[in-house]
Amino acid sequence: MLCSRAVRRLPRRVVSARQTVRCLATEAKLSPDFVRIVEVGPRDGLQNEKKAIPLETKIELIERLAGTGVQTLEAGSFVPAKWVPQMASTSDILKHLLKSPPKTSNAVAFNYLVPNIKGLESLVSTAESEGFSLSTDSSASASSSTSLAAPQHTTEISLFAAATEAFSKANTNCTIAESLSRIGPIVDLAKKKNIRVRGYVSVALGCPYEGPDVDPHKVAEITASLLSMGADEVSVADTTGMGTAPRTQRLLKVLTAAGIAHSDLALHFHDTYGQALVNTIVGLEHGIRVFDSSVGGLGGCPYSKGATGNVSTEDLVHTLHSLGMQTGIDLEEMSRIGDWISKELGRQNDSRVGKATVSKLKA
Repeated sequence: MLCSRAVRRLPRRVVSARQTVRCLATEAKLSPDFVRIVEVGPRDGLQNEKKAIPLETKIELIERLAGTGVQTLEAGSFVPAKWVPQMASTSDILKHLLKSPPKTSNAVAFNYLVPNIKGLESLVSTAESEGFSLSTDSSASASSSTSLAAPQHTTEISLFAAATEAFSKANTNCTIAESLSRIGPIVDLAKKKNIRVRGYVSVALGCPYEGPDVDPHKVAEITASLLSMGADEVSVADTTGMGTAPRTQRLLKVLTAAGIAHSDLALHFHDTYGQALVNTIVGLEHGIRVFDSSVGGLGGCPYSKGATGNVSTEDLVHTLHSLGMQTGIDLEEMSRIGDWISKELGRQNDSRVGKATVSKLKA
């Protein structure tokens, strides 16, 4: 296990003790003013909704989001329905996206959260039972009616570990060390199937059980462990929204000191205390170019009472564009989707930019 106070410098291309070779991060090929937004609304945004959401609504949400220009989109989670009932239809979503991939101008990576090896095995068996091999682009096996010039969408997975022992035990019923040992076989199988792996480090800037002062060195240790296992990217998550600009800056400095490249990192902010955009700017100044967000500010954590939604995609895109950054995302269309899904769910639209944009469009 890496020392939490002095994580050794990891090479840009890491080979773990199990000889897993990690792919280079895709962001290395992008221009410095481009920010990739990972849209988490269909998974992280919906998982905490109490009212059952029809499969058709979820699929429409995903298809509409795929047409906005996003490159990565969380489509669901292969978790037991008794844990997160809202995600019970994920296998049906996967089948639909494989058989009828959305017609978009750019390729989209559809990401699925898997909590354990059984989750990944379920994902793989679901795809293969429909005649699709995930070792190639997801749409490559689609029917011959699909245009050869159409973007080739892909299927990815994400997995998670927690930065505190208390949250790890509440969320996964195991210690941090035990959760990392469980992740090893997941990454191994994903690499055999040539599936890109995204890691999450939860409660990196505040824990509902241990408070706001999470040790940044522990976060760096876990992040380095995930990368050395073979994760292609790690999203460091402020699950509770407790993060502040100074603590975000300190965490990023510790991650850099641990030898973790900016291009291997993403940041995931919740807006519980209204600091998500402030923390995003801190991340930008530090060189991070991948951020997670949720249309309409959907979301919340079932294991963190009081945590509100993710930073809204509309607010994030508006902020990034105002700073001269590029995202490739159509803000007006994203705002329409935020307005629509909020009404479908019978909830308030938590995006200020989204509401203002829709009002302007209706004027």
